[in-house]
Amino acid sequence: MSTRIGILHPGQMGASVGAAALAAGAHVLWASRNRGAATRHRAAAAGLEDGGSLANVVSTCDVLISVCPPASAVAVATSVAALGFDRTYVDANAVAPQTALEIASVVREAGARFVDGGIIGPPAHKGGTTRLYLSGAEAPFVASLFEDSALEGVAMDPTEGSASSLKVCYAAWTKGSSALLIAVRSLAAAEDVESSLLGEWALSKPGLEVSSGKAVKNNAFKAWRFAGEMREIANSFEAAGLPGGFHGAAAEIYDRLESYKNCDPAPDVSEAVATILASARPGSQTNFTSATAWTGPRRP
Repeated sequence: MSTRIGILHPGQMGASVGAAALAAGAHVLWASRNRGAATRHRAAAAGLEDGGSLANVVSTCDVLISVCPPASAVAVATSVAALGFDRTYVDANAVAPQTALEIASVVREAGARFVDGGIIGPPAHKGGTTRLYLSGAEAPFVASLFEDSALEGVAMDPTEGSASSLKVCYAAWTKGSSALLIAVRSLAAAEDVESSLLGEWALSKPGLEVSSGKAVKNNAFKAWRFAGEMREIANSFEAAGLPGGFHGAAAEIYDRLESYKNCDPAPDVSEAVATILASARPGSQTNFTSATAWTGPRRP
């Protein structure tokens, strides 16, 4: 009998995870109750079976895989635990390792076994592009559920939180640097030096103008999700004794792009920059930790 897997809840990434498990031979369900038309369409297109209610999916499945916005990860785990799920729970969300351990505690109270997961890559529609990193005692078992599918399951080690830590480190650069490029373009526009900056980039950093345009095009429609992920990353840095301000600021840049949620086509750079600047908090330009003016280099 094939393993019964429940996907909570099939967004673009979650639906592809479900489709990969289905291709690997699993029986894959999802809970349609209280879900919108877009989610229903994605689940149907992926071939997932509608289990109706969350309670029915929880009672039916051997493994539950949570793929949701980071801010909802604890709430999803709590709802599953409240229904008494006592088999294998995989949190595959972009959360800080501390949050992953909190989720582990929540699901274990109901008797479930916990596996920490982190997805790197785009939705898994093509082999070789996307990996589900897994840590915890049952990581090898969960990885085996995706053999010969478009999603590669990678068992790391038994240390819970390792998969989330890897995801945090990876996204800290990929999504964090995109937010920084968008912020730089916004500052240049605010200071009316954008054309000069682009001219200098063409001389000394060729390709950076194109990269900043891609940062908007590839991320604006997902910015509403990335904001929460940046806050999880900031928390991870701070827990390690490192400054979290880089990614706290990245979260605010993505917050300011929230109006483009699921937009198609994506805005161009000038439109996104205008939106970001229009969202500036009054007085934010004077929000410094010190009001002391710089008067030149300090001398011994």
